[in-house]
Parts: sequence; C-alpha cells; structure tokens
Amino acid sequence: MKLTLSPRAMIVIAMATFGTLGLFVRNISVSSGELALYRAILAALLISGFLLATKQPIPLASAKKEIPLLLASGIAMGINWILLFEAYRYTSVSIATLSYYFAPVIVTLACPILFRERLTPKQIACFAMSTLGLVMITGIGGGGGQDFIGVLFGLGAAVFYATVILLNKFIKSVSGVHRTLLQFLAAIIILIPYVALTSGITLSSLNAPGWVCLLIVGLVHTGIMYCLYFSAIKDLPGQKVAILSYVDPLVAVLISVTILGESMTLWQVVGGALILGFTLWNELPSKAEKQSEEAEAPSASS
Repeated sequence: MKLTLSPRAMIVIAMATFGTLGLFVRNISVSSGELALYRAILAALLISGFLLATKQPIPLASAKKEIPLLLASGIAMGINWILLFEAYRYTSVSIATLSYYFAPVIVTLACPILFRERLTPKQIACFAMSTLGLVMITGIGGGGGQDFIGVLFGLGAAVFYATVILLNKFIKSVSGVHRTLLQFLAAIIILIPYVALTSGITLSSLNAPGWVCLLIVGLVHTGIMYCLYFSAIKDLPGQKVAILSYVDPLVAVLISVTILGESMTLWQVVGGALILGFTLWNELPSKAEKQSEEAEAPSASS
C-alpha cells in the first residue's frame, strides 16, 4: 500500500518542522556562522542526491545569466540564518520567531519601490498594526536587554529573508529545488571565508546530542523539508501557501512555551498576535482581487 501526501499536507508538515528549528539550534554548541555553514553543506549534499536520484539536471545554461542574482540571494540567505541563530541565543524562540515573521511586512513596503506596485489602504493598515505589534514585543513587553538584542537580530534576519524573497522575484530561469540548491552553494562560498576569519571550525566541541541536532537541522529541517516544500508549492495557489506558512510561527511559539518553558508577557502575546494576524490578513485576497481572479479563470484554462 503506497502512502501519498497531498500538497497541502506536505506544506503543513514542512512548516511544522520549520517551527521546531529553534529547539534543535539551542543544543548545537557552535557559532551561528559555523552552524549556518554546516546547514548549507548538509542540505546541499542531500538535495544534490535527490536531484540525481530523480534525474533532474540543473539548467546551468539558463542559470549562467542569473549567477549574480543567485549569488546575492545565497549570501542574503546565509546572513539571514546567522542572524536568526543569534536571535535564538539572546531571546526566547517565540520572540525571535515573531520578530522574524516581520519579513512579509518588509516585502510589502519594498514592492512599491522595486516593482512600482501601489500600496493599498489595507496594506498600509497591516504595516501599521504589525509595526505596533513589534513595538509591543520590544518596547513595553517587559523584556530585558538580552531580549531587545534578540529582537534586533530577529528583525535583521527578517530584512535578509525579505531580501531573498525579493531577489527571487527577479530570478526567472531557475526555480524550485534547483534554485534553492544554487543558493545553498552560493551561501557556502561566502560562509567558508566568514567562518575561517571568525570562529573557525569547532566541531570537536560537539557532544553526541549536538551532533544529532546538527544532522537534523541540516538534513531534515533544510534538505528534506525544502525538497518537500518546493515539490508541493507548484501544485497550490500562492495565497494558500502563504496562509499555511503560519503553521511555522504557531508551532515555534507552542514549543517555546510548553517544551522550553520560556515565558511571554501579556503585551508580548498581544504584540505577536498583531504581527501574525495582520500579516496573515495582508496575504488574504480582497473581494476585488477575488473577483479579478474569477474573471481571469476561464481565459486561463482555455
């Protein structure tokens, strides 16, 4: 009996797994830069094996003209990981994740500048309320200096994650798992000299649980789940994928509170709800957009 998963189930599994990332990162005693490097190497090896096994060659001929964009997005991805791992070290997993999920708001603000898209009143309201949520987490949340530094790292990670998203909009000839593999390779190229000049290689400091967690982060969270994610998103509308992505922060917050025993103040809970709620609302199509999609549907299928 063959078990098959629907694209929706694959996205939910991937997002739920991403939500457990902080739990494993906490048990890996290497620097954030070193961890980002190992994550990229392990994932690149696994995805390369997946592409070989499924006979999916990388379209190198068409990728050549977009090498600068792939390199830039890979560098942004590596920096994004470093900053997110630092956020986990300075504050709770829940606060780091909620700060990180400010990325869609940054993308919304950047699109009018880069793509000449008009900001709607709804998008402006979502930006304002999400920003208020971030202020509630950082300013009146009652957290100490370490919490504030962690939020800054999370916000920095969000900026670079948003950069990856925006750069991907310009990459047309390579998509899905192929693009991700090339970005991982670009991240490895920039992370090797960074690690050599900063922490160096300190794998010998890892204990047995640390090795297990490192392998899980590199192979499962990054390699397997990225393959699962990109195999599923091509069969689902972008709006549904965006909505299902909110499984990630919800799982992260639950793990932070129930397993790691990390507390959140009432203001931080309200602030997190504002960030997630209004960024989610921003992803939902308006009535006019739905009508436009319905009007275009017949012509698209003919």
